Amino acid sequence: MGTTVTFGITPGFGEKLHDAYGYSGAVRVGDRVETSGQAGVDDDLAVPDSLAEEIVLAFDNVERTLATVGATWKDVIHVNSYHKVAPGDDAIGDDHNAVMAEEFRRRLDGRAPIWTETGVTVLGLADMRVEIRVTAVVGSGD
Repeated sequence: MGTTVTFGITPGFGEKLHDAYGYSGAVRVGDRVETSGQAGVDDDLAVPDSLAEEIVLAFDNVERTLATVGATWKDVIHVNSYHKVAPGDDAIGDDHNAVMAEEFRRRLDGRAPIWTETGVTVLGLADMRVEIRVTAVVGSGD
């Protein structure tokens, strides 16, 4: 008997991306969940002007995407975040990190998953400044 594999497509922006590019927002294999990178966009794929709002919206979109396969932020064990930086910048910066840390505290209820933060020069949409992907184990945050 094989392992159950379930793909999740986030309503709204996720459906648009699935239709346009043919990929899913999440996959659940048994109790393990992986998400694709989630942007801080609304359902029309618009990015807020404020960096802080974009990061919060990316966290919201991770939550929405996890829900498509029965997971929550409290199940997250690993976070990869990608942050747009200008050529020549030597760090991602507190404008990103302060909001990231606040969202971890707000959503993870004391859990501290591992986190890999990477600076990049481009992301999927020209206006994007952040993208977040996670790994979760369903039920591990109970």
